[in-house]
Amino acid sequence: MIVTATPRYARILNDVWKPLLALFVWDVIVTVAYFYLPFRAPSLPLTLFGTALALFLGFRDNSAYQRWWEGRVLWGGMINASRSFAREVVTLLPYTRDGELYDLKRTLVLRHIAYVHVLRCQLRRLDPKPEILRFLSPEEAAGPLGRRNVANGIVDGTAGRIAKARAQGHLDTILHARFESTMTDILNLQGGMERLKNTPLPNQYRFFPSLFTRIFCILLPIGLVETLGWATPFGSTVAGLMFLAVLQIGDDLTDPFANTVHDVPLDAMCRTIEIDLLEAIGDPAPEPLQPDRDVLW
Repeated sequence: MIVTATPRYARILNDVWKPLLALFVWDVIVTVAYFYLPFRAPSLPLTLFGTALALFLGFRDNSAYQRWWEGRVLWGGMINASRSFAREVVTLLPYTRDGELYDLKRTLVLRHIAYVHVLRCQLRRLDPKPEILRFLSPEEAAGPLGRRNVANGIVDGTAGRIAKARAQGHLDTILHARFESTMTDILNLQGGMERLKNTPLPNQYRFFPSLFTRIFCILLPIGLVETLGWATPFGSTVAGLMFLAVLQIGDDLTDPFANTVHDVPLDAMCRTIEIDLLEAIGDPAPEPLQPDRDVLW
């Protein structure tokens, strides 16, 4: 996620130079043809076309931003649910400074930290193995890594350990139900994230805006050349670029977990969870992530 109000110009240029060059070349071709060949520019209702296209693109961008913001809200809920889970582990299980129960508390918290990092990797289509091995032993990690949904496998293992604690008399039915409720909330949040990741915008939302924008950019210099004359390449390129920029905004926001600079900052939020949960069990915690060249990952 870009965190500054003014992004780096090098990054902007890298994103726009290809369509900018293509637009300019086409505008020059139309302008030269108008002045040196028997060519008469037809009267085109560009204002009507542009207004309709702007409304279409605006509606699409609103839909894309809604997806991005829902992804951010779901991860905000994951942060809160993670803090609640750690608090329940520390306070609801019997208090002890060492022994089997102390190891269980620490194991449950570390498993959850591994879970959020693995979930981040799954959403970004990255290999989760390095992250799970940071917090779990190879023996503990073997079970989840054998599952298609590694994150869900971690939660299942955590639930099994809590059920075992209840069977041993360390939890009563009410406290066990409290843990189950929190883990249900966590999995509901995961399900919402997977829905966003696995359900793209409908094809009509992706294909037609792109098609209509490119058609408009092709028609734009033809409709402007009689008015702008030799200034057509500049005026038409700038106007067309604005429409292409609005189109690109929608593309950037459609997938909030795409592992790009426009992504929801999953690394930073997972680090927040890691810090809070490690401090809850008294372990040393890393520092919060800081923006890297104005991008918070």
